[in-house]
Amino acid sequence: MAVSNRINPYSRPNNDTGFSTTGNVNGGRFINRDGTFNLRKVGWPIWKRYSIYYRLISLPLWKFIGIIFLFFFGINIIYTSIYLWIGGTEFTGMIAHNGWKMIKELYFFSTETFTTVGYGRVNPVGDAANFVSSIESMSGLLFFAIATGLIYGRFSRPRAHLAFSDNAVIAPYRDKTALMFRFVCYKEQHALTDVTVQVNLAMLIQENGKANYQYYNLPLERSRIESLPMNWTVVHEINEESPLAGFSSEDMAAADVEVYVLVKGFNDVYSNTVLQRTSYTFDEIKINHKFAHMYQETENGTILELHKLNKFVTQE
Repeated sequence: MAVSNRINPYSRPNNDTGFSTTGNVNGGRFINRDGTFNLRKVGWPIWKRYSIYYRLISLPLWKFIGIIFLFFFGINIIYTSIYLWIGGTEFTGMIAHNGWKMIKELYFFSTETFTTVGYGRVNPVGDAANFVSSIESMSGLLFFAIATGLIYGRFSRPRAHLAFSDNAVIAPYRDKTALMFRFVCYKEQHALTDVTVQVNLAMLIQENGKANYQYYNLPLERSRIESLPMNWTVVHEINEESPLAGFSSEDMAAADVEVYVLVKGFNDVYSNTVLQRTSYTFDEIKINHKFAHMYQETENGTILELHKLNKFVTQE
């Protein structure tokens, strides 16, 4: 890929980002749009590297519910198969003793045992059936205890509930230009307080015949606000000290520019500090564009139009 030779001597590098200067030289982003790091760890067994708890509490709700139901049905099918293998003679109260009806009776007996409901018509009488059903009762108690903990963890997990604009823009600002993006807390009752934002820039440059990444902390018009009831447009003025001074779209592409963002704030609903990350690569930065207003004043107060978060207009 192309590499930029442009370095602004007035810009101060930031060596505290935690990213390598020699990594990612084949392109790609450092931080995904959802805030996760674009990083894969290998070399150790997967059971040491993989966090099942984190995965389950961070899954989309529909996937989490789907996994709960699939596990419930799957574990009961396994126990039903064991009961079929043991044989219907190990149970009393059964109406059917063969075929599909017997399978259904044993399956529903399994669900009643797993949930400890125990309606009482079908009962194990053999030693093998009693042993398996006791194990199933214990596994059912453990399953619901774990599921309850996961549901609580999902509901109580502190989150920022921030939505970022899909694109950053470079627009006229005062007598210069500025890099801008915006974000909003989309939950009505979650107005963050003491909000800070930090913006860093990564670019691939040619130094001493070698391609390395250089990182810069981008000074902002405002890096802290007391509260975030509305949207916030973050502004970095592109002046003579900015590492983006004089850059065109082609220059940003050649330098593999990525702007990554960290927002912190206090969410009084969770009574905890929350944070959220995102990033914008060079192809997600629009030059000569400007964000459209996303609120309007009415007699009953201000209306924040969330559907306009990504709306911008072209500057002539």
